[in-house]
Amino acid sequence: MDETMEKIKRKYGDIPTIYVKMFGDMYLDMRGLRKWPIPEIAVVCTAITGSFIDKRQNPNQPITNDEILKESTDCIEAGATAIHLHVRDEKTGLAVGDVASYRKVIDPIRKKYGDKVVIDGSCALGEAFEAQVAPVTEGLFESTEVMPFGAYAGDTVRYLAPKQVQAAAEYFRDKGVKVQVGIQDTGNIDNARRWLIDTDILQKPYYWHIFAGLPGGLCMQTPGTMVKSLDLMVNALKEIDENCLITVYSAGRASIYVTTLALLMGLHVRVGMEDTIWRYPHRDDLLPNNIQVTKDICQIVRLLGRRVATADEYRKLMGLKKKQKP
Repeated sequence: MDETMEKIKRKYGDIPTIYVKMFGDMYLDMRGLRKWPIPEIAVVCTAITGSFIDKRQNPNQPITNDEILKESTDCIEAGATAIHLHVRDEKTGLAVGDVASYRKVIDPIRKKYGDKVVIDGSCALGEAFEAQVAPVTEGLFESTEVMPFGAYAGDTVRYLAPKQVQAAAEYFRDKGVKVQVGIQDTGNIDNARRWLIDTDILQKPYYWHIFAGLPGGLCMQTPGTMVKSLDLMVNALKEIDENCLITVYSAGRASIYVTTLALLMGLHVRVGMEDTIWRYPHRDDLLPNNIQVTKDICQIVRLLGRRVATADEYRKLMGLKKKQKP
C-alpha cells in the first residue's frame, strides 16, 4: 500500500464503497424528461441598411439602391425568411421615404421571388402623414413598425407623438399590414399598452420587436446584463399576451450573441447592418456584409434543432393570409 493510501486509511478508517443500489433493471431512464416548449420554426429577418449607420462607421454599409438590392437578393438566397428595407439618398447617404427608390429595390425582388419572401420596411420619413405611410399605401410592405417612444440617436432626437403612433398603427391595420411594435426599453411597453392595446387599435396576436442594446436603450454592456435585460423584456411582454410574437434584433454590441440567446428562448430574430456594425460583442470585427451574418444565424438555427421559417409560415404567424397587393 502506498503512503498516500495509508494516510487516507488512517484518517477515514473503513470507507463505505456503496455508490448505487438498483431497484429495477435500468440505472437511469432519460426518456421521461419532457420536451421544452420551443417552436420548431424560427423567423430570420435581415435588415439591410437602416437609417443611421454610414460608411464612416462601417465602410461596408450598403447605401445605393443597387447595393441594397444585391444584398437583399443574396440574403434571400442565404435563407432569410424576410427582408427589412430602408432606402437612402444616393448622394447624401441619408434615409429617405421615396416610393420610387423603394420600387427600384422591391420590384426586382418580387419579380424574381414572388411570395417566397416577406418584405417589410419603415414608414417614418416625410413632411406629411400621407408621405410617411406611402410605402404601405402603395402596397410595398406586408408588415411595418410603429415605435411608441422617443430616443437619442447621435446628434438627433427621435420622437413620435402618441397620436402619430396611433394613427399610423390604425392605418396599417386597416390596410391589411401587420403592425410590429418596436421597443427599446420597458417603459416603451407601457406606452404601447396605453396607446395601442387599451384603445383596441391592435388585436392579438400582438407582435413585438425588441431592439435593446442600442445607445440610450436598455443596457446590454456585458453578457450578464444582456441575459437579464432580455429576460426582463420578454417576461413583461408575456404578461400582456402569453402567446405574443417576439422578434429580437442583433442590436449594438450584443450583435449575434443576443439573437442566439433569443433562439435559445424560442423567439425569432432579426440580423443585419441596420442594427449593428459589429460581428461579435467582444471583438472589433466589422460586419463585412449582410450575407455573412444571415448565413451565420441560419446555421445557428439549425444547430439548435430549429428550422428557418418559410415566408408563408411567417405570414401565418402574423395572421396574414397572403402577400398584400397595391
